[in-house]
Amino acid sequence: MSGATRRRFLALGGGLALTGGLAACSSPLASGLTGSQPNTADVIFWNLFTGGDGANMVLMEDAFKKTHPGVSVDATVLAWGNPYYTKLALATASGTPPDVGIVHLSRLPLLAAADLLEPIENTGVRELGVTEDKFTPAAWKKATQGGTVYAVPLDTHPFVLYYNVDLARRAGLLNAAGTGLTALKGKDDFLAAVKAMKSAGGARYGAVMSITADPSTAWRYFSMIYSGLAGPIVTDSGTRVDLDSEAVQETVAFMQSLTAGDLMPPNLNGSGANALFSTGKAGFLFDGEWQIPSYRQVKDLRFDVVPFPALLGPKAVAYADSHALVVPRDAKRSPARTRNAARFVKSLLDDSAVWAEGGHIPAWLPTQRSKAFLDQSPQRNYVQAAFDAQYDPPAWYTGAGSDFQSVVGGTVIEAIAGRLTPKGTVSGLRSGLKRFTTARPPVTMK
Repeated sequence: MSGATRRRFLALGGGLALTGGLAACSSPLASGLTGSQPNTADVIFWNLFTGGDGANMVLMEDAFKKTHPGVSVDATVLAWGNPYYTKLALATASGTPPDVGIVHLSRLPLLAAADLLEPIENTGVRELGVTEDKFTPAAWKKATQGGTVYAVPLDTHPFVLYYNVDLARRAGLLNAAGTGLTALKGKDDFLAAVKAMKSAGGARYGAVMSITADPSTAWRYFSMIYSGLAGPIVTDSGTRVDLDSEAVQETVAFMQSLTAGDLMPPNLNGSGANALFSTGKAGFLFDGEWQIPSYRQVKDLRFDVVPFPALLGPKAVAYADSHALVVPRDAKRSPARTRNAARFVKSLLDDSAVWAEGGHIPAWLPTQRSKAFLDQSPQRNYVQAAFDAQYDPPAWYTGAGSDFQSVVGGTVIEAIAGRLTPKGTVSGLRSGLKRFTTARPPVTMK
């Protein structure tokens, strides 16, 4: 490892909150750090998917093996969040990365700035037809850092609006054909709909959301509403707090109008929100689309999912993130391995209707427009959210599972619960953000 690379790696380690020891010595990571990781297959693939997503990814890996019988794949599943990104950075900086890895696009800026990723133009995927015009624009834009594309978006997974179909019918909220939720425009329409749900027979609340000890969900909720009024809360690659005080106060006042009026509980954990929505005690649920497989298993629950309407601003905004495929830098990777990595990436895109079964919107437009995807319900109903996607602001400390989401979301939780006034929330957010914006970045952001 060169001196410059080592310094970049050590700095990045601080940015990714490198803590704790490595996995067992027999793991691919531990072997890689000693320089002894064998090329156990033609394509080494790292991801962080378990549960239903993990099962769907295995199906996609198996499909690649069947269509490419001469190419073997070794897939390793690592722990979600900081542990995954820490190990990916460690392995890449030590010269033994996987050939293909999964990243959240909200985490991409730091990885790209640390020079750990191969620009897509060098991976051979473009020669296979993987080009900008075939992707959801918002996801492709987020995959681009400093004018260079570093990732191939696999999906968009937005924060969406679930609704109980039977309660919506009793509340008079279905369209004339009875096939979907009536169009809602602005906060007044939305508040009226939540009130109607609460008044529908059998409902205890108009809406529910996981709040208590769930700062990431609180941040998604806040960001979705606030982004309709103002720009990112931090700018200049995360070095400047750029809160719009009036927009924050208007956002918080709107959130508190739901909880103070007992339309939704001000304190509720994830299991409580699931129980209320699953049993028809709440008309709306605010959550990520990744919960769809769980609710499908609930007997007698008829639900649908749509994007959030425009609430405080003129246009609808969908807080979202994306899983994407990257090729970590490796000076020793052979042209043959690079070609196989490109073929693997293209195969996952082509098979992403399987991935959509988990609720995710395919970023690959040929799949998004295919019958295999359009036959999937409710997934087809919230595709627009992928085009209205708003990601975490680019900074070395933001992204999925980050301390940024925990700190900012923690302040939002206090506001939702009514323990902070709208004005006090502005002060709380500024104070929480200061620890990040005044810290020395581990790398220079592009």
